[in-house]
Amino acid sequence: MENFPRLIREKQEEGFSEFATKSINTKGRKVPLEKCSVRTEFERDAGRILYSLEFRRLRHKTQVFFNPQNDHICTRMEHVLYVNYISNTIARSLDLNPDLVNAIALGHDIGHPPFGHSGERTLDVCMRKHGDPDGFSHELHSLRVADRLAVRKEKPGDFGFNLTFEVRDGIVSHCGETYNEILLKPDRDKVPADLEGPGAADRMPSTLEGCVVRFADKIAYVGRDIEDAVRAGIMEYEDIPLEISSELGNTNGKIINTLVTDIVANSIGSDRIALSPAKGEAMSDLLHDNVSRIYRSEKIKAYEKTAGQTIEGLFESLLAVCPDMEKMKASKLKVFRMFADYIDERQYSEDEGDLRKVVDFIAGMSDSFASRCYEEIYWI
Repeated sequence: MENFPRLIREKQEEGFSEFATKSINTKGRKVPLEKCSVRTEFERDAGRILYSLEFRRLRHKTQVFFNPQNDHICTRMEHVLYVNYISNTIARSLDLNPDLVNAIALGHDIGHPPFGHSGERTLDVCMRKHGDPDGFSHELHSLRVADRLAVRKEKPGDFGFNLTFEVRDGIVSHCGETYNEILLKPDRDKVPADLEGPGAADRMPSTLEGCVVRFADKIAYVGRDIEDAVRAGIMEYEDIPLEISSELGNTNGKIINTLVTDIVANSIGSDRIALSPAKGEAMSDLLHDNVSRIYRSEKIKAYEKTAGQTIEGLFESLLAVCPDMEKMKASKLKVFRMFADYIDERQYSEDEGDLRKVVDFIAGMSDSFASRCYEEIYWI
């Protein structure tokens, strides 16, 4: 029986929680596809993301610390893998769909720009400065990468992963910078049209699996950023306030174990993902403590100046040359020629203006590539 392997997987999904998302109930893709004989729809999505160039570049993108010489400092790809592991642990404990969690987790930061949130903030400022009132958010851009920009090697000239609604929804709704959340309820009324437009990132995920990834995103970085800050000499574990460490633990491993265990205990058998009030308040306090102790430290501030200068310099120079494609193609600067090729390949429509082309190109860069491009343009 040709489709037997996939049918076995779909049969196994019948044993999931009543609140889990079954692959056979997906709201589908923008472009319908013939079903795979082996993989479920969500497994297929995870593979498309995992094997992409866009995913590969995450290993050279900043999580918190830029261009670390220490191999033990976390990169954006490692963060994504941690989110994947944590969310899978929670999902399996709650009998949710691990294939859906896997795909959302792997894709949630696929559109993150270089230099972490410093790069994101600079792109946002640049876009607003040049007339885009919506600015830049990596959640929305991650969906744009998945829908429009990702390179499809098996079909030259074809772009975008063509993911299922549930995975696309989890990606755009994953926001991990909402520090005071302790209970997430899925927005089950969402339809594909709700994922379009600047407000899409403000709504809750439509599935419990998406809610799990949204929580796991915070759990993955709250302790790991402390671990990296200790290695960078910014703080020590003993600096974690006693009222927080007594509730969560004082190492990355203890913090993760405490939060994951608490979420599972408070979410079993219900259509929500929740922390207990005590653990939720402690995690919120720790996230805010990290802001003041790590993200606003002098080392990070110095790094942000470099990152901001690089992104802003690239933005202004690329925007200036963008209207003249022939000039870019004939330029002595490799970065301009590559930008022209990038635009040609993606066959932009008229309503995708120069601002959008520049943002798409920069946001796809790794840290090192962005730095090299900046140096080529500005260094004499």
